Amino acid sequence: MSGEHRADNGIGTLSEQSLHAALKQWYAQPGDQLEVPVDRYIVDIVRQGLLIEVQTSGFASIKGKLRDLLQHHRVLLVYPVAAHKWIVRQSGDGKEQLGRRKSPKRGRLEQVFSELVSFPHLVCYPAFSLEVVLVQEEEVRRRDGRGSWRRRGWSIHDRRLLAVDEQFPLSFPSSYLAMVPSGLPVPFTRRDLGRALDVPLRLAGQMAYCLRKMGALRVVGKRGNAYLYQAADGDDCP
Repeated sequence: MSGEHRADNGIGTLSEQSLHAALKQWYAQPGDQLEVPVDRYIVDIVRQGLLIEVQTSGFASIKGKLRDLLQHHRVLLVYPVAAHKWIVRQSGDGKEQLGRRKSPKRGRLEQVFSELVSFPHLVCYPAFSLEVVLVQEEEVRRRDGRGSWRRRGWSIHDRRLLAVDEQFPLSFPSSYLAMVPSGLPVPFTRRDLGRALDVPLRLAGQMAYCLRKMGALRVVGKRGNAYLYQAADGDDCP
């Protein structure tokens, strides 16, 4: 599915960026309840027995919440990846726009593994599902002197949703394994995987780790210091 939703510049508070708020509205359907207390937590969307959580930052911070909610509820985790990004530069007080340019970097589906390393075992919960959303977004930076040294005093103030390009539902280990390209040697190393996908070796290693932890890959030996991987049979979680 795909669709377009332009973010309202008025959306966003100190605790919730525009991207998070806009994705909640984009996913919400008639009859849904938003920001509902469930088992000591506030859940983004509740829909007839399904809890939907939108996570625009790292997964480590939501690990405990998901683990607890999954004891009694079905949970869908929504994670946006910026397939296209525009950088908007503003003055320190945000009153003046200093420029806007398109970033040459393009996000891709496999990036979810860099966050999934926090809890790959949750994929084995029958009540858990994840949806990666490729989006177009604006990243608003302000020259306020509080940014990292890499950004030379520019800080990320907000992220704005411009459009939803594509959605990738992931539910069973086999759906994650489908991201491993065909044509790899059998068995293969993480370096083989990185080359085939044209991704950094670190991300290829994170993919292999997650797929192994969820039972989609198994280690069948070593080549020097490198593990050798092979696809496991079926959706049998460890």
